[in-house]
Amino acid sequence: MSTRKRSTSISRRQLKEKVVQIYESLFKGEELYKDNTFFWDELFLLKPKLVFMETEIQKMTAEQLQVAKSNISLLIQKCIDMLDHQHSIRVFNALHTLCGLVKALFMKATEIKINPISFLTDFENKDEKILHLLDLCQFILQGDAAEDMKDLCLKLLLLLTTGGNNINENRLIECIMGSSLFEHLIQLLCDVPTRQKHGYNVVLLITLLVNYRKYDTTNPYIVKLSILDNELALNGYGQVITASLSEFVNGFNCEQTDNQNTSWLSSITNIVGNMFISEEGTVRIQQMRANNALVLALYEAVHLNRNFITTLAQTQTDSSSPPSPCNTLSALQSRTDMSLANITFDVTTQPSNLLVTFFTYCSIVMQNTKTESGSNTVKLCFIILGCITEDQYANSLMHDVSLAFKVHLYRLPMRHRKLFTDRTPTSQPLVCTLLDLLIEFILSHMMKKFPMELYILCINVVQRILCYQKRCKIRINYHWKELWTALMSLLRFIVQNENYLARKMNIFHLSLTVVNILNFFITYGDTFLPTPGSYDELYYEIIRMHQVFDNTYSMGLRYSTTEGDFKSDALKLNNSLINVRGIIKHFNPKIEKWLSANGLSTPS
Repeated sequence: MSTRKRSTSISRRQLKEKVVQIYESLFKGEELYKDNTFFWDELFLLKPKLVFMETEIQKMTAEQLQVAKSNISLLIQKCIDMLDHQHSIRVFNALHTLCGLVKALFMKATEIKINPISFLTDFENKDEKILHLLDLCQFILQGDAAEDMKDLCLKLLLLLTTGGNNINENRLIECIMGSSLFEHLIQLLCDVPTRQKHGYNVVLLITLLVNYRKYDTTNPYIVKLSILDNELALNGYGQVITASLSEFVNGFNCEQTDNQNTSWLSSITNIVGNMFISEEGTVRIQQMRANNALVLALYEAVHLNRNFITTLAQTQTDSSSPPSPCNTLSALQSRTDMSLANITFDVTTQPSNLLVTFFTYCSIVMQNTKTESGSNTVKLCFIILGCITEDQYANSLMHDVSLAFKVHLYRLPMRHRKLFTDRTPTSQPLVCTLLDLLIEFILSHMMKKFPMELYILCINVVQRILCYQKRCKIRINYHWKELWTALMSLLRFIVQNENYLARKMNIFHLSLTVVNILNFFITYGDTFLPTPGSYDELYYEIIRMHQVFDNTYSMGLRYSTTEGDFKSDALKLNNSLINVRGIIKHFNPKIEKWLSANGLSTPS
């Protein structure tokens, strides 16, 4: 009995699937195909075992890989040839195998010095073979093939594009550039079912190809994207981005709601736990990185294609979302200091568009600027906002009072301001929401690790909005006092931390930009401020904060009268303060005289 059991266990250990045995033989350099005419037809009827294949290739030494190179190259060639087969199972398995081989070879190239492309093109007429592969992929994408097969085609193209460490050094992309792949990708975006299934991969692939050597040579994908005027394709492009960002926003909101419902003991435990967890390793950082590709896609579309601007404010109609990076936040550590809504705010239940979703997304990612990756994401968001506010049509959309939306912006509670009690956003033009977002950034990032570059980008967006309103004489019903207070608070922070900040950065350029915005209100406010009383409120805030401007002038005077790197900038700053100081000097004596005559210490 014991002998029978032992023999059974031995046979089980030795039992392997046929496809695994074939992989092992091929990787050892054995030429099984020479003895069987139907070897390849039979192989591609078997379900690929990609995990085993990738594991075996990763375990190979450079010598073993060299022995298996001819067989691996032949297997790749047979996979390509099989894509033209009539049998759908063989085509699917060939695609699956090809994806696994390409992925494994590029991964192996990070360990030992090999050229994965030599495995892909280790036969005669190299470029012709790659172009043939692209033609077959395009045929599958445009034909009636199964959706899973199209998905594998897109994944294969992404693997070929992103296999190396530097996309600009990947010569395979040169072949893609010369093909008609762009038109087939755009067609996938036009059709709703295919967009919902493949939209993310399509937009990601277009974005990667647009960035291939974009500053070194003429990139045909940049040209094609810039002149694209297919409204269905542009809407589809925007809806893919909206769906992905919405998924991130909704996941973030659900996590914050869950954290709000946890006990106080759990909250304290999470706070203590977060002290020992690097911010760079949190799930939210990983998800922000996953969405960076589509944020970059949004930048390319806004920057290159003016026709895309018309889709920014269009209400989204797709009821389901295309595949996107996993944005579930179940594993995210709680942030108990976050101000939360009392009810779940789902962006899919409100009238929404790409701008609405992007503003909400920005309000979340702007909370993390302490890490380099988080700061880069916020920088990209500000660059996109800058492109949007530079466009005349986009500005007209954002200032249209008939296009009012409820936009939920996330805010961090801080010691120097009260918690927000009203969690329900009000309907307002999009430009008002954008100003709220910019003010929130100004107020919430005055920290020791001062993000100077981000502040400059933020203030520049404010300038563009004001210039448009002045040029077009548009008056919006906005609480401008909050902007003035935020700008003056920023000036006060710079002055108070002058000794520390001036050693690390040019604080005078930012200070000059802030003062210039206030001068803009003083000089041209009559063309865009809502009421004459707004001027009174502006002057009141300037006089109330006169100490800030006096200290700013003193700071500039110290640096402008001594030799140093910032002498000229400090001189420009002091010159820009003439209007503000003139207002203060004019009204302060009158106010003090009135106070003394009435026996008061303050006007109120």
